[in-house]
Amino acid sequence: MSDKVKYELEFPIQASPSLLYQYISTPSGLSEWFADNVNSRGELFTFIWEGSEEQAKLLSKKTDDRMKLRWTADEEEGLNYYFEMKIQVDEITKDVSLMITDFAEEDEVDEGKMLWENTVSDLKQILGSS
Repeated sequence: MSDKVKYELEFPIQASPSLLYQYISTPSGLSEWFADNVNSRGELFTFIWEGSEEQAKLLSKKTDDRMKLRWTADEEEGLNYYFEMKIQVDEITKDVSLMITDFAEEDEVDEGKMLWENTVSDLKQILGSS
């Protein structure tokens, strides 16, 4: 199995960090843009897309700052891949950005980036930020 490569994306978002945090950290917020439905039980999040289901374990979160998860399939294989949604605020301009860190097979990075661009585009529409 080939190693996945890390990639990072930055999306300017016109919303307050606290509002954006609700959309990246709660099942109800994530259900509006990231997956068709999201459930959580403790540190375990279940993401549902058109009948398929994926589970991710919460690795860390910090209020109004970030949410970091690892797919349980990766964890079961002893892999240290994760995906993180981090809110970055420019100290001078106060511009808010959503920073995405994710991993993909080398030949799937472009596809992964496109998937994030599409889902974050949905998020921006919900926030009135597009």
